[in-house]
Amino acid sequence: MKNSIKVWDPLVRVFHWTLVLSFAVAWLTGDEWDSVHFWAGYTIASLVAFRVVWGVIGTRHARFTDFIYRISTVKSYLLSLLTLKPKHYTGHNPAGGLMVLVLLVSLAVLTFTGMASIAADGEGPLAGTWIASMSGEWTEDIHEGFANVVLAMVFFHVAGVVVSSLVHGENLVRAMFTGRKSVEVNQHEK
Repeated sequence: MKNSIKVWDPLVRVFHWTLVLSFAVAWLTGDEWDSVHFWAGYTIASLVAFRVVWGVIGTRHARFTDFIYRISTVKSYLLSLLTLKPKHYTGHNPAGGLMVLVLLVSLAVLTFTGMASIAADGEGPLAGTWIASMSGEWTEDIHEGFANVVLAMVFFHVAGVVVSSLVHGENLVRAMFTGRKSVEVNQHEK
């Protein structure tokens, strides 16, 4: 028997979908509308900062302590996917938790290099700092490279959500809208 339980708090859900929208806007406006691109980037930077804080003080399944696992646990989980019977986790599974961390770090690098790139031209919050004097075309190259890396990770994330949803018989996209997941009543898990 399955029971619907609250997993994702409203702040996690608003963060997630605002980040999706902001990244899409930043990606689509990268070469054309600088002002919109910059504000989407600032929004992403603010969201990442919020998520780091919420990962420390937030609700149970939002906290990093709930979904940071040893690499050996991540490997075991990924190998167990091949059996189509991996252990179920109420919050993020080990692979999903690792993806959250990698995405947050990558988005932090992406937004920092974006701000460093425009600082060289005297724009943005890093203008007039030592970072501006060290920035140049190379920071823009890193920024563009990281944008492609993050986009690839987004595709891996979506693929992971699809696989996990199918293997565990749950709709993770709906859960990220409603905040609720269906779990076995007698299931003891992290």
